[in-house]
Amino acid sequence: MQNVTIKTIAKELGISVSTVSRALQNNTRIGEKTRKEVKKMAEKLQYVPNPIALNLQRSRTNTLGLVVPTLSEEFFSHVVSGVEKVATEQGFHVIVNQSQDSMSTEKEIIQSYIAAKLDGIMVSIAADTNDYSHFVKVQKHNIPLVFYDRIPRNFPSHQIRSEIQPGIFEAMRFLHQKNIRKIALLNGPSNLLVSDERLNGYLAAIKDLGLSTSPQYIKTTNLTRQDTLLKMAEFIEMGPEMPEAIVCFNDYVALHAIRTCQDFHLTPNVDISFVSFANIGITEFIENKPIASVEQFPTQMGEESAKLLLDNIMTKDSMNFKNINISTQLVVH
Repeated sequence: MQNVTIKTIAKELGISVSTVSRALQNNTRIGEKTRKEVKKMAEKLQYVPNPIALNLQRSRTNTLGLVVPTLSEEFFSHVVSGVEKVATEQGFHVIVNQSQDSMSTEKEIIQSYIAAKLDGIMVSIAADTNDYSHFVKVQKHNIPLVFYDRIPRNFPSHQIRSEIQPGIFEAMRFLHQKNIRKIALLNGPSNLLVSDERLNGYLAAIKDLGLSTSPQYIKTTNLTRQDTLLKMAEFIEMGPEMPEAIVCFNDYVALHAIRTCQDFHLTPNVDISFVSFANIGITEFIENKPIASVEQFPTQMGEESAKLLLDNIMTKDSMNFKNINISTQLVVH
């Protein structure tokens, strides 16, 4: 049987090879009628594309890199699922690596992605990332780059983020409606923009709800269990000034804080109430959990990240930056 190539299809239809190539790639620059005719002829002639030749022609590996802080948190596992769903549908593979919330590890991963000439990269930065030189290097290599959830501060880029401030306001209003007035914030690392957003939302809600706060009511954790237990103990040791409720950076921080309450023989959500972010599924099976959590829809975040990245790969317009916000929703447990 004769080897069928795009030249064969072009000759049969009386059109150019480039038109056939673009039509098979579903390029919208080619009219829908022509694309259908090309695909129909390709099927008739039993054309099988050569993936190696295609990738060489496109200078693509059909592989995306995805950096997550940790897969031990359910939130990021859902992000991975969303990314892989969209990428697979478009014929792309995904390499997933964990930074383990370490900037040095994150830099090593990014360097390996650049060396492998991946088609695009998605990143949620590590808890201690305060230098963005490795991301500048990605952009200098013209590799499309999308940040999701944890976005670097003052770094022009494509971004997918949750609407944190409306979410924290809903959580605080929920507490206010339960006649809770002394509300504290157990936030994430101060170098993270998502921590800034939580702090700004907290302060705005304090003002709008007519509440008062103090520096002692605002603490940060580096997201490790040990540091979270330490900061929660400081709240408890305030004695009569101990907060009635605490808004936590995420569900894992809340669960560690709740454990500290039990260590001090306090009853969670009676002596101190907790609300948080993420709404991870595992809390369904835990008795002592936050009374409410802000759902951030991580699977959707992963899907939108992959769509934005693939759009930039296809259009080669990686520097026309777009920001996409994912709505949040308060879930009462």
